Amino acid sequence: MAQKPSIPKGTRDFGPVEMAGRNYIFDTIRSVFKTYGYQPIETPSMENLSTLLGKYGDEGDKLLFRILNSGDAFSKVDFEQHRQEDGTLNSKTLSLKVCEKGLRYDLTVPFARFVVQHQNELTFPFKRFQIQPVWRADRPQKGRYREFYQCDADVCGSKSLLNELELVQIVDRVFTLFDVRVCVKINNRKVLTGMAEICGFPEKVVDITVAIDKIDKIGLEAVEAEMKEKGLTDEAIAVIEPILTLKGTTAEKIAAMRELMGGKSASGLVSETGLKGLDELDELFGLIEAAGIRQEVEMDLSLARGLNYYTGAIFEVKALDFEIGSICGGGRYDNLTGIFGLPDMSGVGISFGADRIFDVLKGLDKFPKEVTESTRILFANMGSDELRYLLPVVKTLREQGVPCEIYPETSKLKKQFDYADKKHIPFISIVGGNEVEAGVINLKNLNSGEQESFTKDDWAAMVAFLSK
Repeated sequence: MAQKPSIPKGTRDFGPVEMAGRNYIFDTIRSVFKTYGYQPIETPSMENLSTLLGKYGDEGDKLLFRILNSGDAFSKVDFEQHRQEDGTLNSKTLSLKVCEKGLRYDLTVPFARFVVQHQNELTFPFKRFQIQPVWRADRPQKGRYREFYQCDADVCGSKSLLNELELVQIVDRVFTLFDVRVCVKINNRKVLTGMAEICGFPEKVVDITVAIDKIDKIGLEAVEAEMKEKGLTDEAIAVIEPILTLKGTTAEKIAAMRELMGGKSASGLVSETGLKGLDELDELFGLIEAAGIRQEVEMDLSLARGLNYYTGAIFEVKALDFEIGSICGGGRYDNLTGIFGLPDMSGVGISFGADRIFDVLKGLDKFPKEVTESTRILFANMGSDELRYLLPVVKTLREQGVPCEIYPETSKLKKQFDYADKKHIPFISIVGGNEVEAGVINLKNLNSGEQESFTKDDWAAMVAFLSK
């Protein structure tokens, strides 16, 4: 019995139309990255598991795809050492024995590893971009995939907030080119650390951050319930709640937060770290105002970003006219390269989610019509003599950058017209014996019906006609 073809859940095939749209996204983002001085690199699809584990928090570690060692990976494993009290096997410890590698979860940790490994070859500050797939063992749902592409730009070796500004400018430029309205939400992890300090639970900053990061999905009440489960008291939650619901302009939010971080919260505690984060936000929003950003930018004190390696400014981008999760995110990390033996190498980066951006552009019908057009003109196949006449013409047009096809078989014209219609080819050329004898080429615009004849060597006129 023939096997039914299928692919793993959370992955997708991409046909020619989808690939044309995806390449439009990649090319647009790549072109903007280059205008800000970012250079391309690539890293392997798999990394040593030791490189990946512990960088994304417990929840992130659970989503790592582990690769089973080659050969008989279980032959030397003592299963009894991995049994739990209830007799079941501890899959976490067992996997570490049989899996030495994993598929990359994101592009930032591999980038940090790359910087440390190649530090003597790089010029700092080092600005790189990377467009490659990543994998997460997540539950597939709308807008969430197990295999997806990220388009990352990072700069390391500089603590200047000008780098954060440039990332906001890149987001602004990319989505302006896409003709998509977005909101760039910005917060600072130092402010979140300050939040944990003034509520009296500085050791719970990760638990608080993980809970707050879900506020858009599960709501404030559920976030508070989760914090309570993690050991926060009602009094501590009461200190955090007004911060998450704070309204007003950026200046008003910063002023209100300065009072809270300065000792005027219900706890009366002061957070120097939180005040430092507010200083950074104040400076960054001043730069953003001076730069004349066109897209909407908002300070969102509930924004947490779940990844544990962020230490400063954090970003998240939401589409305003299409319902989907964040389509871009990032932030500053001061300690990531230190894990690999290179301390004091601060970095900041942004990541565009190409798959979600594709869904947004498709949903809003924002792909330019020419993006899905591959062939510009189809030359009908009228016979062997006509074919030999056409071959040098087609060769020259291709050299002029015009995508051309010759229908491969001598078929009825209706079949050849149907082929052009189904592939959305806008021009067709029908050259028969009379045209060969006269030394001309007929070109017809299938959309407008306009038709003209050109001498065989009049390339400039033909290219101009095909450019309409």
